[in-house]
Amino acid sequence: MLGKKIGVIGYGNMGSAILRGAVETDAFEKEDFCVYDISGEAMERAEELNVPTVDSCAHLCDGCDIMILAVKPQNAAEALASCKGHLENKALVSIVAGLSTERIMAMVDEGVRVLRVMPNTPALVSEGAFVLCSDNNLNEEEAALTDKLFVSIGIVEWVPEKLMDVACGLSGGGPAYAAMFIEALADGAVKQGLPRDTAYKLAAQTCLGTSKMILDTKIHPGALKDMVTSPGGTTIEGVEALEQGGFRYSVMNCIKAATEKSKKL
Repeated sequence: MLGKKIGVIGYGNMGSAILRGAVETDAFEKEDFCVYDISGEAMERAEELNVPTVDSCAHLCDGCDIMILAVKPQNAAEALASCKGHLENKALVSIVAGLSTERIMAMVDEGVRVLRVMPNTPALVSEGAFVLCSDNNLNEEEAALTDKLFVSIGIVEWVPEKLMDVACGLSGGGPAYAAMFIEALADGAVKQGLPRDTAYKLAAQTCLGTSKMILDTKIHPGALKDMVTSPGGTTIEGVEALEQGGFRYSVMNCIKAATEKSKKL
């Protein structure tokens, strides 16, 4: 058991992924957590895993030291309102997209310590990319415990608040862009006669393996590209076709558009 108990407000896909992943990797125990969700179905899922639950946000805050706000953006104000008067001198860790630290602070009691986190959906398979806001007022123990929580199900990078919208555009939306690329790779192979199931497997594994090479060996993506691109070979023909279609410009513009949208939320 930890010295501090972690409360999870919202047991949807991301909230449950964080809790399950932390427990399954043996970094935490089920008893280190407590859950509340307004949905009875979500509460039943938590109870089926023998995770402690309570019947309100207020009771969750009263019994926990660090709160994980894992609700949909449109439900954040209501959830925080139900915590009023019960968060004093506690840490609130928000994984709500588009909700700045300033806006969170305006919705909670004075004395609440706030940390903003940008998660992404690969957390569902314990391969998340979590961006934690370095502009926070958590104490050293709370920050270390939060870092440990997210490291147990992915990688963690700390950035200042001004870069959180970029993180939203990159790693937050990135799984959708990566999935589109994998689908396009597979579609291209299917057009050339490869069975679809085989095409999806090869495309997904190729992206997975390439990502692992970059993370594990620290090789520059450009250098990896050069390793595969032999003079006068097949790969350079594909690279040229991508460049003719404005591939890199489109991807860069994609991140710009997503970042700007995040700023407007």
